[in-house]
Amino acid sequence: MSTAAATGPGVPENMRGRIGMASLIVAEISFFAVFIVAYLFYLGKSTTGPQPGEVLKTPIAATICLLASSVTIAIALRALRAGSLGGFRAWWLATILLGAGFLFATALEWHELIHERGLTIATNLFGTTFYSLVGFHALHVTLGLCMLAFVLAASLRGRLQPADAERTEILSWYWHFVDAVWVAVFSVVYLTAR
Repeated sequence: MSTAAATGPGVPENMRGRIGMASLIVAEISFFAVFIVAYLFYLGKSTTGPQPGEVLKTPIAATICLLASSVTIAIALRALRAGSLGGFRAWWLATILLGAGFLFATALEWHELIHERGLTIATNLFGTTFYSLVGFHALHVTLGLCMLAFVLAASLRGRLQPADAERTEILSWYWHFVDAVWVAVFSVVYLTAR
């Protein structure tokens, strides 16, 4: 089967990655929409256990880490296009560290909610929908960090060059998507729906 037949008539080969990532992001948006709607639908319907306003704290530091990582990944890509592999590695590593900081803060939040506030996924409807939504996002951050770490390792082994900036940029779309979804999750869970 030819490349043109695999991607459809009239689709240039260099667009396959962009179309593939855009399709993945659209599919993931639909999954997140289901989780957000479920969270909102069941909000306030728990008859027992803690409610959001009683146990949730606004994760400002975690949010700053994740949003800042969108800036660092953009700077990393700019460095790669300019041929600065050292700059790329430094900013790409900063992105990974900021994402890991976000996950660490989420883990601390969950530890406190479970062990100090008594909120588990089985406590009530709020616990079920909260952990499902925030956990689904944390899973996406984890997958993104694995992909970012793979690219960093390839760079350190000399297998990433400025010519690879296009493919690296497509991966960055996923990371920007994860950050954008967090804005929606943060707004629904920690701001408007408490």
